[in-house]
Amino acid sequence: MAFKRLDAEDFILSADSITAPLWTGYAPIITTFFTSSAQYASSTGTYYLSVYQTGSAASGTETTNISGSEVQFDIAYGNLKGSGSVPYNSQIVKNTPTSTIYGQYRSLVLADATETFTFGNVTASDFWAISVSRNRYKESLLPGALILHLSGSGSGGITLTDDSQYASTTTFLDSGRVYNLISGSAGVVATNAGTNSSGWSARSGSYGWFLPDIGTIILNPLALGENPISGGIGLISNKTNGTDGLNTQMLYKAISGSSSGTLKVGFTLNSQETVTSDYVFIRARNAEFNYSENPSFISGSTGAVLYNSFINNPQTFFTTVGMYNDNNELLAVAKLSKPLIKDFTKEALIRVKLDF
Repeated sequence: MAFKRLDAEDFILSADSITAPLWTGYAPIITTFFTSSAQYASSTGTYYLSVYQTGSAASGTETTNISGSEVQFDIAYGNLKGSGSVPYNSQIVKNTPTSTIYGQYRSLVLADATETFTFGNVTASDFWAISVSRNRYKESLLPGALILHLSGSGSGGITLTDDSQYASTTTFLDSGRVYNLISGSAGVVATNAGTNSSGWSARSGSYGWFLPDIGTIILNPLALGENPISGGIGLISNKTNGTDGLNTQMLYKAISGSSSGTLKVGFTLNSQETVTSDYVFIRARNAEFNYSENPSFISGSTGAVLYNSFINNPQTFFTTVGMYNDNNELLAVAKLSKPLIKDFTKEALIRVKLDF
């Protein structure tokens, strides 16, 4: 065994962005949506609604048995004043599941109990949230790949994407990067009635936020609730005090309706991951690594070279590269695809790639 100390220039660090389809089965688009009626009746149904890619019952838009299905994303509705849900205590009307959801997302996204959600240039007191299941993506969602179509009341609906391709600078919140939702597809803005040059509602601000680092989409009910001529689709959140406004079901129907009939637009998202690689260059010069301690090369008892021809004209065959620290501890092993011949007339350069 022979050793050689590596120098600083033998190490190169590289980072590559790897993208992949997000939905179950590595599908880039999901066009079938199912929910669970059991969740409607449970306590969790007052907070969020889980959406699956398939179900055991193909009829209707919900299934009572979701065995074999996987959660793709969850839908929640938050309201600053607690409207649109039943209070925990009738004496405290503002303390409701919707106010809890609002506070949770405010802490998660804004990290400030006094901040409000401002979409474009308009502040909204409520929102819908779509949270992609964490096991659907590795590091983050891919900006510029979003295609979310929402069906509307008496209109063809609207297709939303993020404005990452148009933002001159990236805005960061406590939760990471944030982009505005605009009218368009796959990062490309579309010109619709009632939208400004930025691709959002001229009266009610952007259609929400795209938060790729936490896998979340925040939708602005003010913009979506506008009539089609003003840039919306008539999707008006129910802010009735003291009653369940069924707002999560409302957004679910808008999403699932995007794939009804012949439309088949669906919901498109991709995952993104940054893979960091450390390249180590192992250089064997012509005078190095030409002798071996293998029993086929030298005598185990005397240490003498077994064959005289190996003294001045030796040949070795590389099969493995081991990397050690200064304490002679083996840290990594690289296997060659085939043995590499080495003698005094040859030099070798072996590139080892370490991914982490």
